[in-house]
Amino acid sequence: MSGPAAGTAVAATTTDVVCLGESMVTFLPSQPGRLADVPSFGRGIGGAESNVACALAAAGHRAAWVGRVGADGFGDHLVETIASYGVDTSAVRRDPVRPTGIYFRTATDRGTDTHEVAYYRAGSAASAMSPANVPYEELFAGRVLHLSGITAALSGDCLALLRELTAARPGRPLVSFDVNHRPHLWRGGDASVLLELARRADLVFVGEDEAEEAWGIVGAEAIRAAVPEPAVLVVKRGSAGATVFASGLRPGARSSIAGGAESAGARSSSAGGAENADTVTHVPALLVDVVAAVGAGDAFAAGFLSATLRGLPVRDRARHGHLMAAAVLTVPGDLTEPPARDHADRLVALDDDAWGRLRLGPGWTAADRASEEVRTP
Repeated sequence: MSGPAAGTAVAATTTDVVCLGESMVTFLPSQPGRLADVPSFGRGIGGAESNVACALAAAGHRAAWVGRVGADGFGDHLVETIASYGVDTSAVRRDPVRPTGIYFRTATDRGTDTHEVAYYRAGSAASAMSPANVPYEELFAGRVLHLSGITAALSGDCLALLRELTAARPGRPLVSFDVNHRPHLWRGGDASVLLELARRADLVFVGEDEAEEAWGIVGAEAIRAAVPEPAVLVVKRGSAGATVFASGLRPGARSSIAGGAESAGARSSSAGGAENADTVTHVPALLVDVVAAVGAGDAFAAGFLSATLRGLPVRDRARHGHLMAAAVLTVPGDLTEPPARDHADRLVALDDDAWGRLRLGPGWTAADRASEEVRTP
């Protein structure tokens, strides 16, 4: 099959979010130090899109992950581990020839000069994903299809696949796209293609730093000017928080899955004039005692998507994103159990002063968990 059938549509969906991308087996060091000096490693999993699927499933949503892994033990481990979070992995394909990707990393923060990552993903099973071999029926079976720029960097076939999946067509689910610029994957390539893909999506996540590095664009407003089409653009600004541009009035803008562009209690403004209006919502980040700065971007996307599926206002979507990110930042790995929904909702409802004073450290997600139940919308 070389692409989705003409007029492919979604009738009744049973899945909230379908995530497509590469997941790899991660080897985590037993102690700090150079890779050359670390004596042993523990095994985990890593992958932007599967991280989002696992976080959403743990938060009570119906999530599926679609990928391609080798017919090997590492592929078995990935599929079994992701499924253990409650994620539907039935559409994962096994490659009889190519291996499952793996990587090793040091214990230090990836933002420091001492952080090392050794990837063994060239020629991986996931890099062979293409418009000819993915299960389109399963990909289009959810309310949201979540993609990231990492997939576009894996191979020419993977880029062609993302172009197919982001093409406008009747019945296409809402497309969520996390730019996820990884410079080492684009050596010798043109990362400007990520701008093209972002403009074809409905909901976009991008960091100010990666927009500057990949596209030479500086500042949230300039990013919005370069990416005007999506109904919702989330610009992540590190410790400064997030700025969300949401438009239901912009001519040609594609609608979000749920309304709520106006966010009571948020610091908002309109930009672009009456015929080109955005609601701009600035949501401060939380004070977090960071254990490991890995997986936070994926967790933020999962929290934002979870609140979007629930139809919450924009401010609350971004706050749920910050809380989900804080859950991951306060544990050593990429994944953790999120706060119970009622607990998170109470924190999201805090006034601006109380939100600004909130500080979260290891173990904070366990508060009240024994007496709270995670429920699907």
